[in-house]
Amino acid sequence: MTEEAIYGRLRTFICQELLHRPNYPLEPETSLIAGGLIDSFSLVQIGFFVEDEFQVRIPDKDFNVENLDTLQAISHYVVKALHR
Repeated sequence: MTEEAIYGRLRTFICQELLHRPNYPLEPETSLIAGGLIDSFSLVQIGFFVEDEFQVRIPDKDFNVENLDTLQAISHYVVKALHR
């Protein structure tokens, strides 16, 4: 699966399920956490989505802003995990 496909699925999930705004102009570098778009509960939901959708478990040590604050960061993390 390409990083672009992963990005698309993540973007759709976040906009529809977490923001409840399917047409929200969410960009690759938009800060989800620091920008106040999502809270810690939503971050956990992203973790469950990543695990269910891509079969990638995010260990507690990786559950941080560096890995999960933007769509680009999450997509990159998933791609790296899939190629380990």
